[in-house]
Amino acid sequence: MAYNFDELPNRRNTRSIKWTQYPADVLPMWVADMDFPAAPQITDALQKQIQHGVLGYELLSGSLRELVSRRMMKLYGWEVDPDSIVYIAGVGNGYNIATRLLCSSKRGYLIQTPVYNEFHDIAPKTGFPQRTARLEKRVEGSRLRYEVDFDAFEREVKKAGMFLLCHPHNPVGKVYSLRELKRMAEICLEHGVTIVSDEIHSELLLGGTTFTPLASLSSDIEARTITLISASKTFNVPGLACAFAIIPDPQLRQRFAKIADGMSFEISTPGLTAAGIAFAGKADAWLKSLRRYLTSNRDFAIKYLETHIPNLRVTKPDATYLMWLDCSELKLKTSPYEFFLKNAKVAFSNGMYFGADCEQCVRLNFGTTRQVLTDALERVQKSLQ
Repeated sequence: MAYNFDELPNRRNTRSIKWTQYPADVLPMWVADMDFPAAPQITDALQKQIQHGVLGYELLSGSLRELVSRRMMKLYGWEVDPDSIVYIAGVGNGYNIATRLLCSSKRGYLIQTPVYNEFHDIAPKTGFPQRTARLEKRVEGSRLRYEVDFDAFEREVKKAGMFLLCHPHNPVGKVYSLRELKRMAEICLEHGVTIVSDEIHSELLLGGTTFTPLASLSSDIEARTITLISASKTFNVPGLACAFAIIPDPQLRQRFAKIADGMSFEISTPGLTAAGIAFAGKADAWLKSLRRYLTSNRDFAIKYLETHIPNLRVTKPDATYLMWLDCSELKLKTSPYEFFLKNAKVAFSNGMYFGADCEQCVRLNFGTTRQVLTDALERVQKSLQ
């Protein structure tokens, strides 16, 4: 079956945050929400559920836990006990629960910046201190890449009760090497720090990239890791509020579940249906086509920017549909977010929300049609002339 990712449904007449946040003359290239319809295998299953007519309360079934477990084995050779899988309303919900479980006013949580803006919101929500170990930026011509600063990492992790890992990384699109993963995990174990690994983008791999869940590296690492996964980003169903926490350690899982229960969120019936289709592999052909399209979009965007705006530095993401742009060499008189919004009518994600010293950066969402992506890049180029 052929899948067409060049058709864009009209989302301005919906309640879409992405398409209604800005005026109609602005192209939205910001929030991590693809413009493609969900896989038809998922929408067909949802239609059947609606036609059935009853949308009552549900529980996470053993069969769905089995599906998640089997997918971890199929993709990564990682043996996950189905009983270790806990339902959560979203990955963000999961790491906020974990923060309340693992942190205190003295031992906060560690993040690596630049990183997903929601990671920065945990401190004001909980009152627990945020520790930061910046990723080291490497510049090679107009290309950016980021590496782990292990000295900074070890220095800061000693003050934390939790290390919140973003893997694959948002916004720079990095998939960590096995060496990096092992060393970060070893340092955490040495200092008694539990790892919470946000792996929501783990199936959105570009080109020939491969992915390894951090918890799969060893039984010792697995016992000190909470892995957060969801079908929401990969299959573009973030509005269905369904995710899972994989917590192999029984005591840690019991404590996590107790806090989650106290937050009183309801289980999403459509979310479970979509997750069941996704983790059963029934939409994998669609996903394979999507990956090819996103990889092509990534390569097109990089070539366009390197050709027409060579002093704008860009990452080449290994995964996700997000690209990090460093605009510092453009010497703009205002922030690039404000400049492009005003002069190009393009809305990027504002870099200042991803970490200190990121004011001259923006995040580009290329999870859209080639036509929209081209239009946005051309607007950016013209605004700089």
